[in-house]
Amino acid sequence: MKSAAPLPGRRSPFVRWLQANEGQHPAALALLSPRGEWRYDELASLAARGGRYLHAQGLAAGDAVAIAAAGSELALAAMACAAARVAFLPLDPLLAEAAWPRLQALAGGRLQRLSPLPDGADLVPAACPPLAAARERTQLTAATDGRFTDAATDLALLIASSGSEGAPKLVMLSEANIDAAAAASNERLPLHLGDVWLACLPMHHIGGIAILGRCLRAAATLLLHEGFSAAAVWEDLHARRVTHLSLVPAMLARLLDAAQGAPPPSSLRHALIGGAALSRPLFERALASGWPICPSWGMSESTAQAATLPGADGDWQVGEVGHLLSGLQARVAADGRLYLRGAQVMAGYLNPAWRRGDGLDDGWLPTGDLGQVDADGRVTILGRADDMLISGGVNVHPIEVESCLAACPGVVDVAVTAVLDPVWGDLLVALVVGPAALGALHDWSRQHLVAAKRPRRLLRLEALPRNAIGKVDRRGLRVLAQAGACAHECLNV
Repeated sequence: MKSAAPLPGRRSPFVRWLQANEGQHPAALALLSPRGEWRYDELASLAARGGRYLHAQGLAAGDAVAIAAAGSELALAAMACAAARVAFLPLDPLLAEAAWPRLQALAGGRLQRLSPLPDGADLVPAACPPLAAARERTQLTAATDGRFTDAATDLALLIASSGSEGAPKLVMLSEANIDAAAAASNERLPLHLGDVWLACLPMHHIGGIAILGRCLRAAATLLLHEGFSAAAVWEDLHARRVTHLSLVPAMLARLLDAAQGAPPPSSLRHALIGGAALSRPLFERALASGWPICPSWGMSESTAQAATLPGADGDWQVGEVGHLLSGLQARVAADGRLYLRGAQVMAGYLNPAWRRGDGLDDGWLPTGDLGQVDADGRVTILGRADDMLISGGVNVHPIEVESCLAACPGVVDVAVTAVLDPVWGDLLVALVVGPAALGALHDWSRQHLVAAKRPRRLLRLEALPRNAIGKVDRRGLRVLAQAGACAHECLNV
């Protein structure tokens, strides 16, 4: 199939990679999804026509579009936006309506919301203003409101993220960020033509949509699932000879249950685990079954991966995530917080003036994580800075206590939070899933934790509150700990 002519002007990374693969590997399988499958020549044509469709809707280079849709629709929209040089904000369709007023306020009212793009056959093929006219319109906007300049066209993605109290933020990622992050990831976890990366993380999260860039850059195949089903992932690992897989720990646990002790297929080289802390018991369980576990650390602000440890072995300890990816630097502030700098660090948080650099300190990103960097450059994550508790005058991080309790026989899942107390300050509360007797768990904590770090209240639940990608909902934990009565069993010690 002959591709539609590319739009003139500087090309975004997505477009460069698509066109290179169209020329060199036109018949290679690019995308497999519930919506269909496309070779690289077909995907390049679809992206070009999608870009023209957006221009036909009156959008110009430097504008920003928000679309709430399923994963495969978001992937296709991302490539169309890249062709149109329009910044793309993928939205969770379940949360879009509630979040929209705040997101639009962050953007100074400049976001334009569209429905999912039509199927390829219905895309307008060429009825769009030329890119020169789009640039002229962009410059006119800059002259009238002082915001946009032609440089604004280098913004590729806007990713919704949340602060410690859930206040939404929009992370601005430039084309240079996308380019650097894909190159560094593909160097750390080598990805090549013929490889298959299974993506079951939401495409409105950076952990999902970043996989699209990695695959396009390497001419690999993106195998896209709509949501997570352990049975479906286990089946496709074998049926599609998957080489790369991205999971959060909660997904890994469910996948191990589905596998029932069977090892993954030999084609799987890298199982990237991130998004939340990986416990030692879960790691050991996966390692015993032969899973190629790669603990990772990253965030929206670093365009996903910032550090990854390929092929972790039995010496691995909780929080170890290996070396930073190429091009990144880290330093540890006096309060223990990690700072990052490098080509894949965001352009800033979106603000009504669309000013670059918001959220950065002289180019350094203050992350929300506490960590250490050893003399060899290996990074260890100690937990979230805003999760720190003070029990009896002692700083306690939930991950430290959770890692200890998770090793107790009969504990399937565990999280630690606190309620205010006149004696302890933060009275530690452990919320536990699994058949372990609460009394036995208390005895375990007495054997392995100093007094200030022992939970004084143990609650048994059917399941921990988690968000769409499996991260523990810390605010939800505090609500459950305060309520207490919602638990199936409670032990105060």
